[in-house]
Amino acid sequence: MSNVTEIAPDLYRISIHVPAFNLQFNSFIVRDEEPLLFHTGMRGMFAAMREGVSKVIDPAQLRWIGFSHFEVDECGALNEWLAIAPSAQAVCSAVGAMVNISDFADRPPRGLVRDEVLSTGRHRFRFIPTPHLPHGWDAGVMFEEENRALLCSDLFHQVGDVEPVTESDVMERVRGSLLEYQAGPLMDYMPFTPHTERMLRDLATLRPRTLAAMHGSAFRGDGSQALIDLGQVMREVLGEPRD
Repeated sequence: MSNVTEIAPDLYRISIHVPAFNLQFNSFIVRDEEPLLFHTGMRGMFAAMREGVSKVIDPAQLRWIGFSHFEVDECGALNEWLAIAPSAQAVCSAVGAMVNISDFADRPPRGLVRDEVLSTGRHRFRFIPTPHLPHGWDAGVMFEEENRALLCSDLFHQVGDVEPVTESDVMERVRGSLLEYQAGPLMDYMPFTPHTERMLRDLATLRPRTLAAMHGSAFRGDGSQALIDLGQVMREVLGEPRD
């Protein structure tokens, strides 16, 4: 069962809560001339995600399928989506296209370089590579320039079955999630490197108004301050950066 909420103009959050993980898995669909799905979900979630997408657009009309990095909740169901959307093409970082998706995907992907823009019609999405933020050499995020929405993947990770959008400070939730994961087998899921805070400050210069998090509530408000605060919280919880 998926829940669908419009979190910014033409941008819809499709969420599935998995009680076993106490975690929401969120995908985002852009309703436009060339619809974009950001995050495919896992293969086992495909039917529920497809049901959610169908509340916004005909899934067969998908044109672009994007994600931050190579991980099952980010792109595990990519080929299932390609199978039902004949014009769809994966879009990811140039590194991701080269080292993973060119082999994994059933159709050739489009690889994006820094500041390259993907137009879906009314909306323009600028690609910013963020290696090892949140995970992986191939990681990157997409920024919708008109409404200033940042599709930020696992950044601002929050556990629990929470509201679709919040305008309240999410940093205590983020801190709690980092602390919870540090106490278990996923303790190193979010690397904190000498480059992490610089990349977060660079993202802050975009002045996002909506932070579309993969796990937990989307945040609407001062996204620049939230990104700077995230760096501080990561430093406090994870310790000094590691090479």
